[in-house]
Amino acid sequence: MPNFSADKIKRALVIVAAGSGSRAGETKPKQYVDVAGRLILLRTVGAFSDTGFDQTVIVHAKDDDYIQSLDLGECLYVVGGATRSDSVRAGLEALRDIAPDRVFIHDAARPFVTWEVVSRLDAALATHQASVPTLPLVDAIKSVEGENVGTDMPREAMRRVQTPQAFRYADILSAFESVSGSYSDDIAVAVAAGLSVAGVAGDERNFKITYPEDFAKAEAMLSKTRLAVGTGYDVHQTCPGDHVWLCGVKVPAEFGLLGHSDADIGLHALVDAILGALAEGDIGDHFPPSDPKWKDAESWKFLDFCRERVEARGGTIEHVDVTLICEAPKVKPHRDAMRTKVAEILDLPLERVGLKATTTEQLGFTGRSEGLAAQAVASVKLPL
Repeated sequence: MPNFSADKIKRALVIVAAGSGSRAGETKPKQYVDVAGRLILLRTVGAFSDTGFDQTVIVHAKDDDYIQSLDLGECLYVVGGATRSDSVRAGLEALRDIAPDRVFIHDAARPFVTWEVVSRLDAALATHQASVPTLPLVDAIKSVEGENVGTDMPREAMRRVQTPQAFRYADILSAFESVSGSYSDDIAVAVAAGLSVAGVAGDERNFKITYPEDFAKAEAMLSKTRLAVGTGYDVHQTCPGDHVWLCGVKVPAEFGLLGHSDADIGLHALVDAILGALAEGDIGDHFPPSDPKWKDAESWKFLDFCRERVEARGGTIEHVDVTLICEAPKVKPHRDAMRTKVAEILDLPLERVGLKATTTEQLGFTGRSEGLAAQAVASVKLPL
């Protein structure tokens, strides 16, 4: 999921998790129900990981002591109100000091949001003060009350509405300050305040878990899987030094490797392989060498990020395989340690981590010891 943090627009995310979920038929709020081995709220927050938001606000119920025991990352926790509108208002107020340019407001019970929807919403804010994902109505719409029971309603002019709903922050904060009462959603507040609203294409998968049968639907979505395969390749030039990092292991050598981070070609290739399976760009999208915070970074952190991204997508890493291409140093004495390190980072059994080395028979840049190379393959099981 490539992020949009490279530009200078500051964005915040408000996730509304203050509801009781009474319609879901559960004894606890639906955001805390386990679906396919993971809490709904964890899945929802995870869906936005590394999307470039500068601040995430979690709005929770006043008596909710459980939420802060969860590993939700670097979030700002805010107590909500009696209605959804009150809760959103509290989340927006909490962002005053940060003063983002744009804010996205999302339901905690929509764990299947996609980056494509977020990207379309963001693009629409270039020309409008608010944007909302919508879906067409496919069934006939009829009145069921009053004198016009059975009368057809004009479905062509109607849309189903989803979240996240996106806004220019100053405009939606002002809108909430200018209205009172409870509204069905945040776009209704924007309309009441006269903001310009753009509709963008939503996603059928991005449904809100509301009723008991929705849990079965979510389970079914997560149980239907596809196998995705990604490949990666990395090269680093040799330089003066006495060691190299290979697949997380410090290996003595008569040279070093040039790189912005620790130049671990094995882990870098594997990171690209997993990102390729996820179709979420490459290592440079997420950890650009132009960013000083990745200077001399340990590459296992990049691989750990990939593991988190797979989990956030509801997937599992099935198998990884790395080939190191070099004349020196000798890899075989360190191979077991490398496999163990990769298995540890990815939380995989050792038998699902392949690692081998080869030479190019003294041909090419690796044969002349001008650099080392690595290639990797990763298979990832993802929900449909």
